[in-house]
Amino acid sequence: MRQSLGSVNLNRLVVFVAVVEAGSLSAAARRLGLAKTMVSAHLQRLEAEVGASLLLRTTRRQSLTDAGEAFYEASRRIVRDAEEAAS
Repeated sequence: MRQSLGSVNLNRLVVFVAVVEAGSLSAAARRLGLAKTMVSAHLQRLEAEVGASLLLRTTRRQSLTDAGEAFYEASRRIVRDAEEAAS
């Protein structure tokens, strides 16, 4: 899961954090004002960027992988820090 910072997009971190906190792609899409397909595409690209599967998705539920849990904690801090810096 080791990639350079240049390969990770901050917008995708925002989407990932929203998906985890909202509990589903659909809920995150509504929260972010994006189409569900865009949220899914962002997650797929993020997983490609970090080189790891972050979420286990089924038609009924989602859960974080071990790598996803660690990545979520770091992403949440980054997103919150960026929000504070912007305000």
